[in-house]
Amino acid sequence: MKIAELDGIRLHYREDGDPDGPPVVFGNSLGTDLRLWDQLLPLLPQGYRYIRYDKRGHGLSDCPSGPYPMGTLVRDAEQLIEHLKADNAIFVGLSIGGLIAQGLAAKRPDLLRGIVLSNTGAKIGTREMWDDRMAGVRKGGIEALADPTMERWFSAAFRTTAPFHAWRHMLVRQPQEGYLGCCAAIAGTDFYSTTAAITLPALGIAGSEDGSTPPDLVRETVELIQGSEFRLIRGAGHLPCVEAPETYARHLTDFLTRVAG
Repeated sequence: MKIAELDGIRLHYREDGDPDGPPVVFGNSLGTDLRLWDQLLPLLPQGYRYIRYDKRGHGLSDCPSGPYPMGTLVRDAEQLIEHLKADNAIFVGLSIGGLIAQGLAAKRPDLLRGIVLSNTGAKIGTREMWDDRMAGVRKGGIEALADPTMERWFSAAFRTTAPFHAWRHMLVRQPQEGYLGCCAAIAGTDFYSTTAAITLPALGIAGSEDGSTPPDLVRETVELIQGSEFRLIRGAGHLPCVEAPETYARHLTDFLTRVAG
């Protein structure tokens, strides 16, 4: 187990692959921890340094009192990359991880050589929607919204499989304060203007059955960045690295090969 002691936060992270290879940093979604990428990593090419971390309030990282400004989550990622001397990285962000990727690319493009915006948007939902969700969690815990969340996250076919239940367990076992803190960060974020100014190579990935960040939102977001690419994974929901890891790995490998060499 590895813990990065940063300025004001301790983040749990893991490294795989070649420690001397080009770094690839993964930022996971709301309500998940770094195990989100477990099925994907064995399918990716050798020769890269793969770094995963639990954002604040999730997994084994610190869970300070919220709310968390999005700028704080971006700063955490910035500090982690600097702490690990992993600059010139490709940042792969899914959902809120994709918001962090956009914020980091706008603030510190010198740390990155490219970004992957997976199942995300420049703005996700409305403040009113997130306020309602946070009120529901405060009243009934994460369990109160687990079933509708699973319907948005996963295709109907995947929800009939045994592995599906592990993802529901992961969601409800996240710290409530951390979940609420990150909900507040998403509610207050609108990156349309800042993302349109990004000049880094960018790949967008969407799932055709995603009920949280539909394909049109992902496409609209990545098209803000000149020269970007977009890939749709049919039959997958909000977490295509879980439902369709082989297809996801193929798209990501192609991007890594061209951008990181």
